[in-house]
Amino acid sequence: MSLGAETYLETFRGMTSEEVMEEYLASAFDRSRIARELRDPGSTFFFLEVNGTPAGYLKVNENGAQTDLRGPLGLEIERIYLRTGFQGQGLGRVLLEKALEIAGLKGKRYAWLGVWEKNTAAIRFYERMGFEKAGTHVFFMGQERQTDWIMKRTVERGK
Repeated sequence: MSLGAETYLETFRGMTSEEVMEEYLASAFDRSRIARELRDPGSTFFFLEVNGTPAGYLKVNENGAQTDLRGPLGLEIERIYLRTGFQGQGLGRVLLEKALEIAGLKGKRYAWLGVWEKNTAAIRFYERMGFEKAGTHVFFMGQERQTDWIMKRTVERGK
């Protein structure tokens, strides 16, 4: 199983049916889809290792690769996941700060992300990191309709 599928499953296991989860993982982490995402010049992946072991990853999007708030002034943090064994060590903050650094270096005015409204731990983390709810959007997990909060924060440009 890929790092992306593994961390997604660890994060959301038990929050939806196994059927829906399997369908979503097969689609979202399909090798050809990931290959297209890796080739997209508007998307960038970063991988975090701890002592040579993959611990998590970050995917950011800009311009047309963004999923919602498309535009030249924003950077989307589309994926930020850690393996369960690496959570609680400040590594999520490291990944998020990397995304904010990238946004600043690219001259963006804000960073934004979508987070499932029922993922309260992630929402609290993003709020501690200065993000605020700026709206909502619909996210489909297979055939299940879910609501994501769109959270946004300003960034320091040029840093």
